Amino acid sequence: MSMTDPLGDMLTRIRNGQRANKSVISAPASLLRQNVLDVLIREGFIRGYEKVNVRKGIDELKIELKYHDGRPVINEIYRVSTPGRRVYSKVKDLPKVYNGLGIAVISTPNGVMSDHEARQANVGGEVLCQVF
Repeated sequence: MSMTDPLGDMLTRIRNGQRANKSVISAPASLLRQNVLDVLIREGFIRGYEKVNVRKGIDELKIELKYHDGRPVINEIYRVSTPGRRVYSKVKDLPKVYNGLGIAVISTPNGVMSDHEARQANVGGEVLCQVF
């Protein structure tokens, strides 16, 4: 069975894993998911991830969630641009999440990056998700 929103599925797995106080969760691997996880690592929202080969042709991402004083580091994580409604933003109109305390993950022509990095590179793109 095919999945219509793979990135939304991974974000939901992260949200559910943190609510259940899991230290590691798994999600099917894809290049977009890995790029989004790289941004979350750079911004300090997750500890890391590892790509694991389950069987021939099937890879899985083992994502290490991050907690501070027993509470999840990620308070909110949700999808902005969906397969049915794409949300694009110019560099001047990039969203500020909680006045700069959170991040928006942007897919730009220069790759997937946070809103801070996109402003520095002076590029806009598709707003994938927001994290706080």
